[in-house]
Amino acid sequence: MFRIGVDERRARLGRRHRLGPECRAADPVEAAAALVALHATDPATVHLSVAARVPGSDVAGTERALYDDRVLIRMLGMRRTVFVVPTLFAPIVQAACTDDIAVKQRKLLVKHLTEAGVAGDPEASGKWLRAVEESTATALALRGSATAQELAADEPRLRTRLSMAEGKAYAAQPYVTSRVLFQLSAEGRIVRGRPLGTWLSGQHQWSPAEDWLPDRLGDRPTADEARMALARAWLSSFGPGTAADLQWWAGWTAGQTKKALTAVEAVPVDLDGQVGYVLPGDEAPEVPTEPWVAFLPALDPTPMGWKERAWYLGEHKAKLFDNTGNIGPTIWADGRIVGGWGQPETGEVRYQLLEDVGRETAALIEAEADHWTTWLAGVRVTPGFRAPLEKQLSQG
Repeated sequence: MFRIGVDERRARLGRRHRLGPECRAADPVEAAAALVALHATDPATVHLSVAARVPGSDVAGTERALYDDRVLIRMLGMRRTVFVVPTLFAPIVQAACTDDIAVKQRKLLVKHLTEAGVAGDPEASGKWLRAVEESTATALALRGSATAQELAADEPRLRTRLSMAEGKAYAAQPYVTSRVLFQLSAEGRIVRGRPLGTWLSGQHQWSPAEDWLPDRLGDRPTADEARMALARAWLSSFGPGTAADLQWWAGWTAGQTKKALTAVEAVPVDLDGQVGYVLPGDEAPEVPTEPWVAFLPALDPTPMGWKERAWYLGEHKAKLFDNTGNIGPTIWADGRIVGGWGQPETGEVRYQLLEDVGRETAALIEAEADHWTTWLAGVRVTPGFRAPLEKQLSQG
């Protein structure tokens, strides 16, 4: 097998993820496409990931792409996570990942409704859920766009409570509202629109998909066709990677992963003793980039693109990841993580290097920290998932 070493993988990362100075993206759509999709669990991540890759970008430009031009769309995708993807690629993500998630989540919601006594058995709970979904979709169509609270006013059954973890210390009785809207969005019927507050807000208006994107999504591919297309996109952006990397990233089964890799005729390569894969014809070395540094936000797509991360993470996992596997803000130099950053209440960017990077790289990092302090202009971004080093740098 052709061997691809760590240095080559880091060179590919810098160029293909648009982090090298001569490799930057022209706009938010190009940045998103370069990474297949942008993580959107934290709303701020979308804007910061774009700004790290598109020179001169600002919040207004990314919001325009999302909410005015609608060339980007926020949707549920890989690993039951919310992403922002290029609109034309949304049917691929839907058929490759989201449709399966919707089926599993419907079964789970029917189970919870039955346990909460909403209906006497799963069949009756399923009928109740379908009725509430149709009523909610109708109410949304009449309004054109609406918040969850407005829809609950139109359809009172959305205020039905579930009974979660009964008898446990963490027992809860949440409204079914968010679960019904989640289900409708997972099935591609409704779309998350503008945030209710600033660009840091996680609350959004909802709109019917056919109103938000009339004639934009086209026909859905089959699941096999979509998984093949998604595997090809991942290999183009993140390859070489192992089958375990792709399976984890996509949230697929081992069988789905193997079938997709076979369909794209993925070429096995030697990753220092592990079997990795690239697309046919992609074995040759990448053109090296100029030296680069980058400040990436929590849950940026680059560090979350592989399951096996030692080749770019080194020994820094304990300081940069939380206990559930979510990465905090990171500092990169030439394809590897060298530190982390955070913001105290005063808003400036503070950072800490976790290894010796040399004088020239340290100067580039200092300048990049100043750039981000200026870009954020006093806005403090607090990740939803707090890594140890980020929490440390955010104190005081």
